[in-house]
Amino acid sequence: MMRNQQREEFAIILDFLPNGYPFDIRPLHQKTPIAQALGKNYFTLLELIPKKGEFLEIHEEVYMGEGKRDKIHHIAGRILFSKLTQTAKSELELVIRELVKKDEKRFVEFFNKAGPINTRIHQMELLPGIGKKHTMEIIESREEKEFENFQDIKNRVKLIPDPESAVIKRIFLELENKDKHRLFV
Repeated sequence: MMRNQQREEFAIILDFLPNGYPFDIRPLHQKTPIAQALGKNYFTLLELIPKKGEFLEIHEEVYMGEGKRDKIHHIAGRILFSKLTQTAKSELELVIRELVKKDEKRFVEFFNKAGPINTRIHQMELLPGIGKKHTMEIIESREEKEFENFQDIKNRVKLIPDPESAVIKRIFLELENKDKHRLFV
């Protein structure tokens, strides 16, 4: 089954290694600077090769789409969560939290539109801390009126875990490949 491959246009730098990976045993003059980054739209973990002489800052947003790139020479490829450096892993939560906050409308839309996966499980139940009872309450509440933001969800659904945190935790689960279902990554 071929999935429609979505391309990232922008990425946020998680770690920049001006002298390449420390475990790379090649001589220094042969090593390539490398950046580990997170795609802004689809949360794709990527390895990027900067242009010669470019120094990338952690949390810097870089363009890597089609057309002229100012700082990125090319995309080396996707990278597994387990291959991220400690720095990249520690910056990841902050970057994801920031992206979810900036694009709150997109994630609230998920609460307004999510549907069943099959007869036994609903997409909503894939969010950590949200079970069948919360799912039913969310569905009933959104039928009356769609949710406007995370605070609206918290106000209208009794005892729901923080919806923003649930989305962030879900993104982490998907990045770590701990579930076959994909909601955001």
